[in-house]
Amino acid sequence: MERELLVLGLLMSQSQHGYQINEFIDRNLGRVSNMKKATAYAILKRLEKEGKVVSTVSQEGNRPKKQVYTITEQGREAFRTLLRRILTSPEMTVPEGNIGIMFLDYLSLADVVECLNQRLHKIEEKLKVYANIPKHSNQHGLGVDLAIDHRITLMTADRDWLLRTIDILRQKMTNA
Repeated sequence: MERELLVLGLLMSQSQHGYQINEFIDRNLGRVSNMKKATAYAILKRLEKEGKVVSTVSQEGNRPKKQVYTITEQGREAFRTLLRRILTSPEMTVPEGNIGIMFLDYLSLADVVECLNQRLHKIEEKLKVYANIPKHSNQHGLGVDLAIDHRITLMTADRDWLLRTIDILRQKMTNA
C-alpha cells in the first residue's frame, strides 16, 4: 500500500520515467523507504494496467526510448484514498528483528548480548546520520521532514529498548 502511495505521490507533481522515479527514491527517500528498483517498475506496470497511470514513449535525439508515466484522474483519486487510509491507520507491521528476538533463547546470553550490542551500535550510527540531514525547504518538504522525524523517533525507541534489554541480560549473566 505504501509503495503504491510513494509511486503515485511522485507522479502527482510531474510525469516521470521509471529511471527518474528510482533515482529520486535512491537519492532523496532512501532514509524513509527501502523500495527496490524492480519493485517500482512492477508497481508502475500494475498501476498502468489498473488505469491509474498512462505511459507514453519519449525519445530525445539518439538516446534510448523511455516510458514516461503520467498519473490519471483515477490515479489521483486512488492516491488521495490511499493517503487518507495510511494517515489514519496505525502501523501494523512487525518491526525488523522481532522474529530473531523471539528465538534468542537458542543462543547463549553472552552471544545474545554481543549481537544486541552490535545492533545497538548500528542504530546509534544511523541516528548520527539522521541527525545531520538538512531540513527540506521545498513545497512538499514538511512531509519528508516529518517522515524522517518519525524514523528517528522509532530508532530512538529501539535504541532505548536495546539499552534496557542489554542491561537486563547482563544482570542475568552475573546472577547465573
